[in-house]
Amino acid sequence: MSNKISTDDLIGAAGQPIEGSLSDSMELIARVQECFPGKPYCLVEQWTVFQADLSSDELETVHRRGHLPLFLYAHSVVQDSRRRFQPGDWVRSSMCVSFGDGVMFETRNTVYMLMGSGSKRTASLKTIFSFF
Repeated sequence: MSNKISTDDLIGAAGQPIEGSLSDSMELIARVQECFPGKPYCLVEQWTVFQADLSSDELETVHRRGHLPLFLYAHSVVQDSRRRFQPGDWVRSSMCVSFGDGVMFETRNTVYMLMGSGSKRTASLKTIFSFF
């Protein structure tokens, strides 16, 4: 079974279930501050990691630029260290640069800490950017 979906299928599609952290907020904040000192962080719940469906040439370009073909969408921000987002807001990340332990989703500017259950889905860049 493929996890690739279109915009029409994006809402309500189950995706591949994956687990984020079950730690409390204080433990996660301590962990991100230890691993990424001084880098802004955002704790999120009800999240989906989108893997961009790319050609081999596009994938090579992404990797050459130091990225992974992953984006994060979260339905609910728990806490944002820079107060860019209020609790309960949604957020979509820029492209990932590292994804440690399936919990720390790092972009160039922020580390997103994935709390609780989420999912992983494959979608085109057009779908990822047009929907969110």
